[in-house]
This record gives sequence, structure tokens and C-alpha cells, in this order.
Amino acid sequence: MDIRNIAIIAHVDHGKTTLVDALLKQSASFKQKTAENGDLIMDSNELERERGITIFSKNASVIYKDTKINIVDTPGHADFGGEVERIMRMVDGVLLLIDAKEGPMPQTKFVLRKAIQAGHKIVVVVNKIDKPDARVEWALNATYDLFFELDATEEQIEFPVIYAAAREGKAGKEKDLSKMTDISPVFETIVNYLPPPKKSDIDTLQMLTVNLAYDNYKGKIAIGRLYSGTLKKNMTVAHINRAGEIKKVAITSVMLFDGLGKMEVESANAGEIVCIAGIPDVSIGETIADPDHPIALPTIHIDEPTIKMTFSVNTSPFRGKEGKFTTSRNLKDRLEKELETDVALAVTPTEASDRWVVAGRGELHLAILIEKMRREGFELEVSKPQVIYKEVDGKKTEPMELVSIEVPEAYSGTVIEMMGKRLGMMTNMRVDDNKNAYMDFTIPTRGLIGIRNKFLTSTKGTGIMNTIFLGYEPYKGDLPPLLHGSIVATQAGTSNNYGLVTAQGRGTLFISAGVAVYEGMVVGETPREGDVLVHVAREKELTNFRAKNEGLADQLEVPLTLTLEDALDYISDDELVEITPQNIRIRKKYLNENERKKANKTW
Repeated sequence: MDIRNIAIIAHVDHGKTTLVDALLKQSASFKQKTAENGDLIMDSNELERERGITIFSKNASVIYKDTKINIVDTPGHADFGGEVERIMRMVDGVLLLIDAKEGPMPQTKFVLRKAIQAGHKIVVVVNKIDKPDARVEWALNATYDLFFELDATEEQIEFPVIYAAAREGKAGKEKDLSKMTDISPVFETIVNYLPPPKKSDIDTLQMLTVNLAYDNYKGKIAIGRLYSGTLKKNMTVAHINRAGEIKKVAITSVMLFDGLGKMEVESANAGEIVCIAGIPDVSIGETIADPDHPIALPTIHIDEPTIKMTFSVNTSPFRGKEGKFTTSRNLKDRLEKELETDVALAVTPTEASDRWVVAGRGELHLAILIEKMRREGFELEVSKPQVIYKEVDGKKTEPMELVSIEVPEAYSGTVIEMMGKRLGMMTNMRVDDNKNAYMDFTIPTRGLIGIRNKFLTSTKGTGIMNTIFLGYEPYKGDLPPLLHGSIVATQAGTSNNYGLVTAQGRGTLFISAGVAVYEGMVVGETPREGDVLVHVAREKELTNFRAKNEGLADQLEVPLTLTLEDALDYISDDELVEITPQNIRIRKKYLNENERKKANKTW
């Protein structure tokens, strides 16, 4: 059977996963399974469904006429770029989705650059043409400009264009929605324009491991592109690890993708995306080769991490009460397991046996890891995210980001002031006919830590912010200090109205009445610099005297509920986020006031 291996790439929320679902539902091999799957079939992970974004790359396979199409759905967020970089080694062509209203966005540029660098042919799908404010011609012209900017080859720039409304399952070569009936024009363009797998110059077996999965019966499963040769069940192969060491092992199972599942086969030929079991210590980027003539494939290059945090075991007074995995051994094993599947992650041990420095591609990258661990039953503490500096030619350099912002014009001055205070430099600004301002800034990565909540508050929830990593540049200078402090509980107990009313007068609360607290726990934010100490579990003394207004209940405002990302954005250098399966708390590193004073004392 003829084969096409394709990846679908796009900026976050441009309809990539919706298009994949439409392709699956309208393929002959998958129609009978549609009813039981519902929408967003590919976003099967609980976190992905909650957040509405693709986090993990996933494979599927469909049959169109006499062609098998292996589809890889990739993340659109730059924080998960490690997934995109790996997938480019598995495919021969790319479908690039562009939103008909928004056009190319910062992370469109990121994912497209990876595809162009890999030398792949590209099909452009202008999606969401059914939007009332769609700007199809403008979006397409902006896409051409982006291809030129990224130094695409002449062949890559002469891409075919398909117009689509993926949510309705329709596509066509003309931008008239009324003439579209189904998604088949996408299938036809894939088969006619994108190339089949290239034949390798080497005849011996070569497979590159690009992804990993786990099966309760088969164990660890290596997923990758079979560049040459044939893989057979129970055959002996050479496993070449990253260090170049060669070990002979027997493959216990060979599988191909069938729809969303895997189908056991006796053998697989060159060009297929295959899954093999039987190699317990296989890792991403390693080669499966011929045992008699083992030749390693080039390793996968992954951009380096830019943000780091310290992960440690939970040391708060509530440790061990809410989670299943609370020891340093549990935490160490879980981080090592994550390293096997996330090549963009780096874990470095510290002098302390219960603490590790974990580095990733961005705050969201690390926050997703923490959220996964939390749902698995782990208790841990994490520090404030920090950027990773480099020294180049004796000079200190730091990571920089391109920030693209869309806000109503009325808030543009507020946004410019906010970015300026964080060392942001505006590089572009335009205002459309609907009075929406579009601005681009270059800003140090550290300037973005803690900005998203303030940005949404300042724009009353109407602003959209997207970022992409630009590279390292000379250090831009010190940031102004944060003008806020924390409201800190002074004693353990259970919060009540009487104690919280006193705290409420100092700022914004994070907790309500009836919440267990401990000394050193952060229960709110004050707008002034410096911490405020409050006994939120204090109860009113009972006397025989009646106050004039007795019986009138003190009114407590609704507390601000912090998500994990909110807490990571909020904390200062002397604070930690305590994460358990049931709660996210903010605490001081040193819980006792006297210990904090000693730590802050300078001689």
C-alpha cells in the first residue's frame, strides 16, 4: 500500500486537532468508530481537554482510497517545542493550519521554522473561513510573507492552498463555503502533493526512536520511523544508545497504527511509522539497527531549556496528609521517568538529597509536569521560576522572547507601560478597523514571569498574549522590584470570619473561612511592599458585654482562588508553592518569623 507520513502543525487554537478529527471521521477505515468517540478524538488526555490545547504529540492512521496516511498531531505551544522537533524526523510532509481571522501568529512561526529546516513540503490550510470576521486574503498574504522571512525554498513557497471550516468537516480549493461538501480535498492534496517516504541509500535495518509509550503487558514501546530494512516479530536487532553503545536484543512485538489504536503485525517495511516492544531501556533519539551491520542515525537536536525551578519534597506541617507519594525516592523516580519521554526537560541533582533543579522550555512546560504529578498523587514543593543565564565571550546573556499582543485600542497605553516597566521594547504596532491594537515586543524572559494575570486584569480579560523564544542576547539590566507583599499566617489553626476580616483590611485574601492554616502560610496579598503578619485563626473573645451592632455579621469578600500557574507567577524568591493532590498553597521558605529575619539579615 502507498504511504504518506504527515504532521499537522499550527499555532495554539487554530483548529489543528479539530481538522484531525474531521479527517478521522471521514476516512473509510474510521467511520464505524465515530459515534463512540465524540469531538476532539485526538485530545484524549484529561489535561488537554481541560485546557483546550494539544500538549503531547499523538499518532493516528487513516486509509484514503489506496493510500495509508499516518498522521501526527503536534502541540502548537512553543513550550512543547521538543515534541515538534522530534516529530519532524518522523514525517515527509506537513499540513500548516492558519486561522482565517488571526493569520500567522508567533508560534506559527516557531513550528513552521522547524518544518522548513527539515526540508519538508508544506500544504497550507486556511481554516475557520466560516468566521464572520475572517480575512482570508490577508491571512494568506501574511503566510507568504512568513515563508519568505523564514528563508523557505522556492519549492516550499509554491505551496497548494486549501480553504476549510474544520468544525463543519468541510474543505475546498476555493474559498466558497457553499460549494464544499466534505474534507476530501485535504486527502487528495496530501496524496497528490506530499511525497511518499524516501528510499534510504542504506539497505540494512535503521529505525529512529522518536516517541515512547507504555503498555501493561508489552512494557515500554518505542515509536519511530523505519528508514530502511524490515522489522519482524521476535527478530534480533542492535540497540544503539545515545552514547554509541551497542546491545543486541530481541523484539517481542511489532505494531502499526490503525485508526487511533495499534495493530499487531508479523513484519513492517521501510517508510512505515512502527511501534516495537522488547527493549526495556530504549530512549528517545536512539537507533534500532541491523545486528551484523549496526549504523546509527543522527541524534535529534533539541533546543535548550530557558526556565528552571527547584523541585523538593513537601516539608510543610501538612506533609503526608493528602498525597500517596511523599518521599525523595518517589520524587526522584518520577522525574527520571519523565526524562525518558520529554527530551526538552533537564533534571540536575543538588547538594541536598531531597531537592532537584528541573529546567524546561517555559513556565507552562513545567506547570504541566507539576499538574501531572499532582494528579498522580505526589506531594512536592517548587520554587519561583528563574531564567537560565549563559556566559558568551565573557559576557552575561539571557533568553529573550517575542511577545505579540492583541487588545482593544483603549488599553494599548496600559499595555505599553506594563511592558516598558519589564524592559520590553516595542518593535511593531498597528490598529485595525475594529479599533483593535496589535503590538509586538521583544522582552527578557524574566520580564514575563508573573505578567499574565496582571495583563488580563489590566485589559479586563480582553487581551490576548502570545510568546515565542527568540534566542540569547546580552543582559538587559535589572528589573524594578515587585510592589506587593504577602499576608502571612502567624499561627496554626482553622481560619474564621473574625480573623479573616482583620486580614481582609490589609489586601486580597486567597482563602475563606474554615480552611486549615499553619504558621508561615501565605493567605493573601497586600498591595504594599513587605509582608503583613495576621492571626487568621484568632477567635473573638466572649464577654458579658454587648456591642451596639452585635448580630451584624462581618462581610467577607470572595477570596481569590489561585491556579497552579497563578501561584507560580505570584511567589517571590523567599516563597514556595506547596502542591498536593487536594490543594495548592503558598508558603514562606522559612515558616517561623525569627528564622525569616535571620535569613534576611545582612552583615
